[in-house]
Amino acid sequence: MKTINTIARMSTLAKMLRKEGKTVGFVPTMGYLHDGHISLVKAARKHTDVVVISVFVNPAQFGPKEDLEKYPRDPKRDETMSAQAGVDIMFCPTAKEMYPDGYSTYVAVEGVSQVMCGASRPSHFRGVTTVVAKLFGIVKPDIAYFGQKDAQQAIIIKKMASDLDMDIEIKVMPTVRERDGLAMSSRNTYLSEAERRDAVVLNQALKRAESLVSAGEKKAAVIKEEIRKMIAETATAKIDYIALVDPQDLKELETIGKEALIALAVFFGRTRLIDNTIVHPRTFVEGNTCKGAGVKV
Repeated sequence: MKTINTIARMSTLAKMLRKEGKTVGFVPTMGYLHDGHISLVKAARKHTDVVVISVFVNPAQFGPKEDLEKYPRDPKRDETMSAQAGVDIMFCPTAKEMYPDGYSTYVAVEGVSQVMCGASRPSHFRGVTTVVAKLFGIVKPDIAYFGQKDAQQAIIIKKMASDLDMDIEIKVMPTVRERDGLAMSSRNTYLSEAERRDAVVLNQALKRAESLVSAGEKKAAVIKEEIRKMIAETATAKIDYIALVDPQDLKELETIGKEALIALAVFFGRTRLIDNTIVHPRTFVEGNTCKGAGVKV
């Protein structure tokens, strides 16, 4: 595995790979890797000739009072896990390399970036789309891999790639969970023992919502209230939002039609975690075939 720290070297190598006709799979991360990240690497390994992972804690996506300085970092562990998973190239630029003095260009996707997590973290997605656009330009991947846990981010990235005519396929892979159902996240390390126990309520609440929909419930207000009650009973939890939205444009739904994205953001102590699920009413039928496919993002 090659480790590259400069944009110039990564860009030169990317051009060489394209000239050789190699397909490139790309997994952008902020490091402190876990099995969720590795699942994306394995998918890229299966579909492409060369796998590139980036490790960069992006300052542009953190607000002034957020956890940039204490965000977990372990470069040696990241390098070991990447090599073991079959990564070919690890791109680890510095903040100075990515945002040199005088940097002033940003990418913003309107609409879908201003709701849900975008409402709670107003500058967050502008930072995400900016760094991903830069990374796409440097790495020049054929396919980029993202996790379903960050469903809103995946929708925004795909919108950006489409609107800016980027010749890149965006693949969204299933959420990887701990044994008790908690979605894997680098921020899980912040949780106290009590908060970690309580955090499983996210997945439990989503499972409850899925059960309601399977039983025929379509009213968003009813489903959201059930979720709210479950989370409210958890001692360390404080709800940021409960959203039931169209999985294509993130518009709020009053009634579930073909499908819906149910997304949660909840604080456990000072740690904010997110999770989501896609639901499909059993009564939705098209061409005599029940629809049960996942979100198209």
